[in-house]
Amino acid sequence: MHVFRDDALGDLDAVGLAAAIRRGEVGAAEAARAASARVRAADERLHAVQVHLDLPAHGSAPDGALAGVPTFVKDNTDFQGLPTGHGSAAFAPRAARRHAPFTRQFLSTGVTVLGKTRLPEFGFSPTTEFEGAEPVRNPWHTDHSAGGSSGGSAALVAAGAVPLAHANDGGGSIRIPAACCGLVGLKPTRGRVVPNAQGRRLPVDLVSDGVVSRSVRDSAAFLAAAEQHWRNPELPPVGLVEGPSERRLRIGLLVDSPNGVRVDDDTRTAVTETAERLERLGHTVEPVELSIDPHFTEDFLTYWGLLSFLIGVTGRTMGADFDRRRMDGLSRGLREMYVSRWRTTPGVVRRLKRTREAYAAGFRGLDVILSPVLAHTTPPIGHLAPTVPYDTLVERLLAYVAFTPVNNVVGTPSISVPAAHATADGLPVGVMVSGRPGAERTLLELAFALEADRPFRRLQDV
Repeated sequence: MHVFRDDALGDLDAVGLAAAIRRGEVGAAEAARAASARVRAADERLHAVQVHLDLPAHGSAPDGALAGVPTFVKDNTDFQGLPTGHGSAAFAPRAARRHAPFTRQFLSTGVTVLGKTRLPEFGFSPTTEFEGAEPVRNPWHTDHSAGGSSGGSAALVAAGAVPLAHANDGGGSIRIPAACCGLVGLKPTRGRVVPNAQGRRLPVDLVSDGVVSRSVRDSAAFLAAAEQHWRNPELPPVGLVEGPSERRLRIGLLVDSPNGVRVDDDTRTAVTETAERLERLGHTVEPVELSIDPHFTEDFLTYWGLLSFLIGVTGRTMGADFDRRRMDGLSRGLREMYVSRWRTTPGVVRRLKRTREAYAAGFRGLDVILSPVLAHTTPPIGHLAPTVPYDTLVERLLAYVAFTPVNNVVGTPSISVPAAHATADGLPVGVMVSGRPGAERTLLELAFALEADRPFRRLQDV
């Protein structure tokens, strides 16, 4: 289902809408009203919205590159005056007293915030589902997951309610919902955007903020505009990427997951067909292996458990009524698993930090690596729900999220783009291109080339 219609938004992406607003063809308030109407229509079926503002914030940066573009902030990031619920029923959230640093950076691009989008509890799950509430549904097929943890943002963007929306990624949470919903999702290099305050206090900072969008140029425009607000001097500037490069790349092809999980036929076809397209465009593609420590999957799961444990210990900072017993089945299971393994923490952290060495070794002689985003295509609602018994759920999670976490641990950039191949029932399949630290420009240029070679399927055309 989609909500594209003949209104102020039309089928414009964020760059197109911002240009129309600058030319005076559309007013920012008119765009916000049109988006709000679309959001209400979409959310009747998708359940993607946590908070919808009656009086959206206008004019935060009237000269920003995305001035007037309606959007949403994910509900794990503070927006002054709105509660931050983290997708959890374990506490009653209170209104944030100030914007998070990334919120200020996001607003600096000129966007108009219409509210906050839903996520699974504390962002732990790759699907946006809950124990006692409606799941976020995929607009391409509402019986299927929209992905997670930025599932609410992805569902709204894919359905046409807003052109782009905030997302963040601690294990795949930008790229996974982008793949599920046929979107572009760039996870930036660690430190490319304003750092997450919580992440900096952890032994391995996993989280990067960004957006999900329907076009490559929207993701590129966001990153360039965000860089105008703050740029990390330790990374090469990205600037505004506006199209493919003439440079021919050496591309590694990684079809089989580092943890040995079998990739399904649709996903394998999507990746191999993309490799063939890149070869036709003049790039060199060759098989590659990432010799990741065999403990990596269990180590990452243990570290995820550490995060759930820390939330259980510090939860009262979010709300005085926080009760860790009300955390969902996945969060509780992760916490209990960690309690049984806590003595392994130093070794887990040490091995995770060493992953950057294996990652760098895999890139010798290569510019980027092409791989699946996920080991299999978008599952139906319920397959990964937190109501599934923990042991079964973890087995399913590890058979699904087999590629994305490496970039979070190493801190490297990675982008999900829609493949030309779709499943028999029309669901999108994403492919992922990963780079060295600071390689966002190369990833965006290659994504532009794929989009120009074969424009991404549009939900409104199906």
